[in-house]
Amino acid sequence: MNDTASPTSPVRGSPARTQRRLAAILVTDVVGYSRLMHSDEALTLERLRRLRSELLDPKLAEYSGRMVKSTGDGMIAEFHSAVDAVQYAVDVQRAIKDSNRLTETPGYLTLRVGINVGDVVVEGDDLFGDGVNVAARIEGIAQDGGICISGTVHDQVKDKLDLDFEDRGLRNVKNIAEPVRTFSIRIDDEPRAWFPMAVEQVESASIAVLPFDNMSGDAEQDYFSDGITEDIITDLSKISSLLVIARNSSFTYKGRAVDVKQVARELGVRHVLEGSVRRAGNRVRITAQLIDGATGGHVWAERYDRVLEDIFAIQDEITLTIVNELKVHLKLGEKDRLSQRHQPNIEAYDLTLRGRDLIFSATKERQQEATRMFERAIELDPYLTFPRSGLAFAHILAYVNNWSADPQATLELARRTAEKALELGPDDALAHRALAVALLWERRMEDACAVLAKAVELAPGDAETHVTRGNMLVYMHEPDLAIESLEKAFRLNPRFPDMWLYFMAHAYFMKGEYERAEPLLRERIAKTPETDIARVLLASTLGHLGDKAEAKRLWDEVFIVNPHYSLEHRSRILPYKDPADWERVLDGLAKAGLPTH
Repeated sequence: MNDTASPTSPVRGSPARTQRRLAAILVTDVVGYSRLMHSDEALTLERLRRLRSELLDPKLAEYSGRMVKSTGDGMIAEFHSAVDAVQYAVDVQRAIKDSNRLTETPGYLTLRVGINVGDVVVEGDDLFGDGVNVAARIEGIAQDGGICISGTVHDQVKDKLDLDFEDRGLRNVKNIAEPVRTFSIRIDDEPRAWFPMAVEQVESASIAVLPFDNMSGDAEQDYFSDGITEDIITDLSKISSLLVIARNSSFTYKGRAVDVKQVARELGVRHVLEGSVRRAGNRVRITAQLIDGATGGHVWAERYDRVLEDIFAIQDEITLTIVNELKVHLKLGEKDRLSQRHQPNIEAYDLTLRGRDLIFSATKERQQEATRMFERAIELDPYLTFPRSGLAFAHILAYVNNWSADPQATLELARRTAEKALELGPDDALAHRALAVALLWERRMEDACAVLAKAVELAPGDAETHVTRGNMLVYMHEPDLAIESLEKAFRLNPRFPDMWLYFMAHAYFMKGEYERAEPLLRERIAKTPETDIARVLLASTLGHLGDKAEAKRLWDEVFIVNPHYSLEHRSRILPYKDPADWERVLDGLAKAGLPTH
């Protein structure tokens, strides 16, 4: 018989072909496991044993799932279908919630669950590859007792399971080239994952401005339509009697076909503004329509065909029409602030929008590119305030992140740039905020607070101003007032940037409420794995709570994500009014047996 290989057998001497298959991967993790073990190891292990034997394993068999591996306090499981994986997770989480409601001392441990469908590599009984990695990463951003799924899973189950899915947006996943769209599953009566406070009653004078569609036929023009949207949000935020949802929350709907009534429910507003922008040569066409979020009916619609130089006039007309349609009461001076603006040089305005777009996802390279754009815009139009405020923030970023060869000179330049913006626009809230932040980093705390108070007066509905005030008040040794400001910011921006979790945790930490700071910091780290400052504060928090082992692990991770991290540098730049506040951070590290210098 010839020694040739059959069509189904490998050629002799060739390497074995890697086995792959498509699978639904589910990853679980026990919330706060290290702290629970430190508190009562025997009880925690018994609760973990019961959870597995009474709930996890029997349910796994019910849905034909396979345990791939146990990870101590968690597990990785494989399912033949996304539907089975999601239904298993929902059943488990509901059973845990129902069981724990029945007793003062919870009988089961709390889990986080992540689910992904993807390609996996098979090695014996084990699975590897991106399909597993994504599931593990998104498990880390699930809420305590919650479920987070990838967009791939959502596509497969959304029409098959009667569940409430919440779009959590795109997430950067470590070692995965493209961002992953994620969704959370709302279980029964749990609060929305991205919104820390319940909206008891939707205010009639409330609005969300969705990103205007770019109809120019060129995706690179997105920055222009985005900029116009943001300018309208900024103008509406100047009105004290109107609740305006911030850019970050509105822009989570960008590029999606949306149900306006659902958007209104999710953001807690009565009205929604949507529109489009078409730019061609020196002309622009803007359409806008105001929609009642309760009924879906149109309240008002208009189309504007103008030359580009009229761009501010169009924005003013849209803003004032909304005010009239919603019957919003304007305080003395508010109407004037909505219409008194310098006619811009269009190229300068365009450069400002480009620079502002770069600043939102600042890296050193983007910060430097934005700086060049703002500087060129100032050359073209020395009387325009926006590029000066943007330039001030770009310099502040360079100072805070140690991207400058001469940090003090950079900070001074930031302050002087903001002062010039304020000189040109005394009623410009953004210029006030830029100056306040520069003064904060110069440790001129009282001056910073006074300037920021004026910014709040000029733009009472601006979430960024409230969060800046909240962050500043923590450094001023006023954590209770800080939390009050931060809660206002969260209401205005329910899909807030991940950094805000750190700000709120920082406030609770300075109050000594470490148990409330811990989950916020863990979520911040899960959503932004490259953060160093959240890990340091969490290590200190755990030191105060007595979890030395977990604090040590986090401290080691700090130097993985940032080999150049320096407590000495942070001590030098962090503007604590009361030195005892920084000592509180160091004291937590010392309690965990970690370095304090």
